[in-house]
Amino acid sequence: MSTQAAPNPVALAARRLSVPAIAARKSSHEPIVMLTAYTARMAELLDAHCDILLVGDSLAQVVYGLPTTLPVSLDMMIAHGAAVVRGSSRALVVIDMPFGSYEEGPRQAFRSAARLLRETGAAAVKLEGGVEMAETISFLQRRGIPVMGHVGLTPQRVNVLGGYRARGQGNAEFSALMDDALAVADAGAFAIVVEAVIETLADSITQGVKCPTIGIGASVRCDGQVLVVDDMLGMFERTAKFVKPFDNLAERITRAAESYAASVRSRQFPEISHVYQAAAADRASSN
Repeated sequence: MSTQAAPNPVALAARRLSVPAIAARKSSHEPIVMLTAYTARMAELLDAHCDILLVGDSLAQVVYGLPTTLPVSLDMMIAHGAAVVRGSSRALVVIDMPFGSYEEGPRQAFRSAARLLRETGAAAVKLEGGVEMAETISFLQRRGIPVMGHVGLTPQRVNVLGGYRARGQGNAEFSALMDDALAVADAGAFAIVVEAVIETLADSITQGVKCPTIGIGASVRCDGQVLVVDDMLGMFERTAKFVKPFDNLAERITRAAESYAASVRSRQFPEISHVYQAAAADRASSN
């Protein structure tokens, strides 16, 4: 039998980060980098720099121009989730469970989560809620579905909360949110997003739970950080207090569109290098 190597060996694809690898960051103290992604191309650009890509239900506002996340459907999350998985190869892909797809109980949540993972190829789901979601998180985790929790400001409950305000003010709310985080962690969540809470509460949660915390408007001492990618890129003029734009992509897109429009209106585009010419033989035969 010949031992000669194949002439064109195929390189093995890079292995994705796993749920256990992310959970282990709690003890290794290596910060977790997470951004949202909604399209294959954006996932491709972010993949090398992020540990987790979250297909967030924030696509409601970012992609569809909706006022809240409440109208998002499973079909919408599946379409965008599959695109992000196709566009990435390294980052762990987590998909938000949309409003109404899990609150009824563990069995409804399992059906929804199983569909999300089966039809997208993502590795985990994220759901909002605290003590009241502990049973559901445990049910999913025991059946092979990794769950990322989400406590603090939970946008799917905006109508109950009365707006997008910081949480954890006052002893009662501080204590209740601490209980939420502990319940979610004890139920088996592999990580918890902590959104828009006062810094001391974020620190207490991070110190008190065994799984990593991922802050957004929380504390630099969380085990990781997440932002909506369009906020991070400076696509919107109005953003939350916790957003730091790392670019002003909106301004750059506006300038590019202005330049394109001027070139079209002045007939400076397309130039000769951008149009197709007949081959020399074809030109000769037409003469």
